[in-house]
Amino acid sequence: MPHPNTDIIPTIEGLAYGGDYNPEQWPREVWDEDVRLMRDAGVNLVSVNIFAWAGINPGPGEWDFARLDAIMDLLAGAGIKADLATATASPPPWFSQRHPETLPVNAEGVRLNPGARAEYCPHAPAYQEAVVEMASRLAERYAAHPALAMWHVGNEYYRSCFCDLAADAFRAWLRDRHGSLDGLNHAWGTTFWSQTFTDWSQVLPPRISAETPNPGLVLDWRRFGSDALLALFRSEADAIAKRSPDKPITTNLMVTGDFSGLDYHRWGEHMTGPNRLVATDHYLIPEHESDIEWPAQVAFGADASRGLAGGSPWLLMEQAANSSAWRRGYFAKRPGDQLRHSLSYVARGSEGAMFFQWRASRYGAERYHSAMLPHGGPDSKVFREVKAFGAQLQRLAEIKGSTVVSRAAVLLDFESCWAAATPGQPSSDMASYPEIRRWHAALWRRGVTTDVVNPAWDLGGYEFVFAPHLYLLDSDAHLRGYVERGGTLVIGPYSGIADRNEHVHPGPPGAIRDLVGVRVEEFAPLPEGATIALDDGTEGRTWSEAAHPIDADVVASFTEYPSTGAVFRRRLGDGEVWYLATRPTDLGPLLDRLGITADAPAGLELVRRRHADGRTYLFALNHTGAPQRVDATGEDLLSGRPWTPASTLDAGETAVIRERAAARTRGR
Repeated sequence: MPHPNTDIIPTIEGLAYGGDYNPEQWPREVWDEDVRLMRDAGVNLVSVNIFAWAGINPGPGEWDFARLDAIMDLLAGAGIKADLATATASPPPWFSQRHPETLPVNAEGVRLNPGARAEYCPHAPAYQEAVVEMASRLAERYAAHPALAMWHVGNEYYRSCFCDLAADAFRAWLRDRHGSLDGLNHAWGTTFWSQTFTDWSQVLPPRISAETPNPGLVLDWRRFGSDALLALFRSEADAIAKRSPDKPITTNLMVTGDFSGLDYHRWGEHMTGPNRLVATDHYLIPEHESDIEWPAQVAFGADASRGLAGGSPWLLMEQAANSSAWRRGYFAKRPGDQLRHSLSYVARGSEGAMFFQWRASRYGAERYHSAMLPHGGPDSKVFREVKAFGAQLQRLAEIKGSTVVSRAAVLLDFESCWAAATPGQPSSDMASYPEIRRWHAALWRRGVTTDVVNPAWDLGGYEFVFAPHLYLLDSDAHLRGYVERGGTLVIGPYSGIADRNEHVHPGPPGAIRDLVGVRVEEFAPLPEGATIALDDGTEGRTWSEAAHPIDADVVASFTEYPSTGAVFRRRLGDGEVWYLATRPTDLGPLLDRLGITADAPAGLELVRRRHADGRTYLFALNHTGAPQRVDATGEDLLSGRPWTPASTLDAGETAVIRERAAARTRGR
């Protein structure tokens, strides 16, 4: 991992607190009430100008900063800092009318109409030039403004386009990656189905075609799309940095549900270090739609964000104060959820907590999305909790810059997730990302603080490393080194199967065959909803393999076809590697075998942050319905009371314990 950058928002005293602020939606007299209530709630940072392109640039060559000047001046006068956005995420109608080629084209070849947000083609020169001009003008005007704390480029990058401009950009990207048509033909295996290219003009995006598209094309398109949006972000960030070199620059990545649309580890390389900041948005999936409980969802979003930051502190840029209007079915958080969820993000490395948005909109597509200040006004459950959490954050100022202590890691390779979903897989149910989240949740229930990291990073600091699904792998050397030096590695099925071109390795499990000491004779996917029994009394789901030991011990076997080994263990050097030939329905027995037992009741979340000088803070969050004892010694920063090993935490309550020196050597 990169070396942690612990001072990510130097212009904010203590921890950041606030949300998206859109005063352009309200008459001027409402602004004064907003600022008064923000101060009352402890808000010290708001994101402004995210969707305000039309107000700043109302027509070709027209620029009007009067309203934004007034907003920035009002915030500065109130002592509230601004996360100033470049407004480039949503071009106004005049821009699309003047530059119709900037409207995106879908895979069916249909150019989309204006009328929503993110209506741009990332590859259109007119859009690329316009966003750099916007970022440059804003940076020139506000670089020295007293309200400015940081810069916010774009918003939730995700847009793709299949137009001819995209095709040209894709070909240029492919030339850089593969060097020649021969290289491309080899990488994509175009001798299959007579797809061999003889001229670059024949190469197209994966538009709708008559049959299953080439998997290599689909995978490279995903890589290209991520790189194209990253280049767009960097063009604005570079323009800002030239004019405002002393302020952090970020954008809000999306840790929502399956957030593997971009290669965020690649993005993280450009969002860490001096004057860069990893920030993410995280919206929870309603519990009736997910088999992962809300606190575990929060933990995954936070741990994945910390992974993108290379272990450095990061910032939760958006979450829902209550309901998310664009979720299927309107749902509300229970009393206390908002406080515990927000504190869990902070426990896991966020330097504060932000929301979408400050005041609920009266109109527009998100008029029923929750806000810190809801339609019900300040006399509401939501705003009372907003105020309570603001007060809590003020008491936690001293934790700023501390980092999280983790015992284990879960490996997440975005390209591998994409490749496992390309056409022609033996099972459409072997998606990587949900399985990674499921393994992480199992560790969360055992009280294990877990980093979510890139497989290529240094893994030496972890006692356990889990690879639920690592489909793409060229070599096992990095993982082998971790095991030989004393680590415990657990690898899920259908891993190491293909190389980075998605060419299947001979002799599955391919790249890890020698590492795990197992030979897979054939794959035996299971029907949807079916399970398969193991002779240790456990079950597998989704997938099975006819697997035989080469240099490994069989820990458990299938009792029916394929009637071969199901769980294998191999000692290697000073460590050991486990291989699973199925996806366990319950991961608990596996964790028992590894000796990972819970040191706290299920639902009592315990996470430790540590300063470089050794000071530690134990975050305790009681998600259960009963009081729980927390074995720690020190002082609770939230209540001010002394804490002893006999102290208890009431149901639904939280504590942040500044530990005494004797407790600082403990890990969790």
